[in-house]
Amino acid sequence: MTFVQIIDCRTSRYEDMNRLMDDWVAATEGKRTATHAIVGKDRAQDGHYVEIVEFPSHEAAMRNSKLPETDRIFAEMAALCDGVPAFTDLDVVRDEQLNKATARRFFDEVARDGDLGLIDELFTSDYRDHDFGKEEPDSDGRDALRSDVKRWRKAFDLGFTFQSQIAEGDELATRWTWRAVHQGDFMGHHPAEPDQQEVVMKGTTIHRFKDGKIAEGWWFYDLTGLLRQLEEGPPA
Repeated sequence: MTFVQIIDCRTSRYEDMNRLMDDWVAATEGKRTATHAIVGKDRAQDGHYVEIVEFPSHEAAMRNSKLPETDRIFAEMAALCDGVPAFTDLDVVRDEQLNKATARRFFDEVARDGDLGLIDELFTSDYRDHDFGKEEPDSDGRDALRSDVKRWRKAFDLGFTFQSQIAEGDELATRWTWRAVHQGDFMGHHPAEPDQQEVVMKGTTIHRFKDGKIAEGWWFYDLTGLLRQLEEGPPA
């Protein structure tokens, strides 16, 4: 279970504290178990800061706290605080990254299931698409995306498996494997009769979000490998 530690402190010497945190990051390289750290400044109270540190588990956090570098730098940080820092230890019971869920809805409900009306809910009206498998890779608007989805779904009965989703800021990268049955014309390749040919393609899609909707997308996928499978046809 993911574990989060919240450190609440007040200080008038944040720049000195920030340098200490940089020192800790450098000193614990290759040893620390912390995976993510955020520092927030209270807008309502000057000198009030909250640090949120994420670990894979409580046990990993305890190993991190026993590092000599952690002990040394924490003592120096505490000396910069106006009073004793307050600690809150939290087991994460729900972790929902909303942009990831929105992207998965596109792949599953739109691309796989064909709910084209959902595009208006998930994408901005000025959505911009960059599909490097097309002769004209750049297109604008939700209607262009709708046409692309129709084209792929006409050619393939498809589904996605997700290998990973990595978010940073307003961008999200989804690494996927696409498995499908060839059922219609695709770039001059027609389905083999009477056999149904199954094909596989791997790719990565990067989405940029704005106000909770997808505003831009970049598609990278193994089109050459897909065409090679279509040329070879189903196994004899």
